[in-house]
Amino acid sequence: MTKKQLKKDPLNLIITGVGGQGNVMISLIIGNAFIRDGYFVTVGETYGASQRGGPVMSHMRISRETQYSPFIPDGCADIILGMEPVETLRMVGRYGNPSVITIINPRPIYSIDVTGGYAEYPDLDNLVDTIKELSAQTWIINATEEAQKMGSHVFANAILIGALIGSGVLPLDKKSVEPVLCETFPKEIEANLVAFNKGIKLVRP
Repeated sequence: MTKKQLKKDPLNLIITGVGGQGNVMISLIIGNAFIRDGYFVTVGETYGASQRGGPVMSHMRISRETQYSPFIPDGCADIILGMEPVETLRMVGRYGNPSVITIINPRPIYSIDVTGGYAEYPDLDNLVDTIKELSAQTWIINATEEAQKMGSHVFANAILIGALIGSGVLPLDKKSVEPVLCETFPKEIEANLVAFNKGIKLVRP
């Protein structure tokens, strides 16, 4: 099988969010698409108090030649897909570098401390501006907002996958990802494909 060119090997991708957002599902879909295209993929996951909205992070290391250790060293992420702004900034601060590319869903998820009045969520505009300053390139994808227009926030995952593919930062295309989406969501194939294509359009206006 002819393999598309990686921009570097290994290519290091972090998908970050909080418990319940579905970043583990995104890593599964992306990983399966890479494996089908003949790549080696290693996934490492870390969980906070995920059932209570704690941080969840997936490390993905993609190579044409070999299997790498699952966790990305500090400062070595190539791409960060952030499903929540505060968690995105945390990951950019720890794993980012001057060439990191960031895709962010700017919808905040408030912790128990914030909703209970014991802490204050940072200013969203400042969060996003800081992420932009620390990244070589940033896409702001209102995935939750677009998903709600479709009838459910759950379609945000497919929208973010579409944005990731549409941005061109990965050597994957629609033909690589759509079959995996269909197998992962057999009862909602059409809606998830619509969401996936919406994500592509959001980075290709």
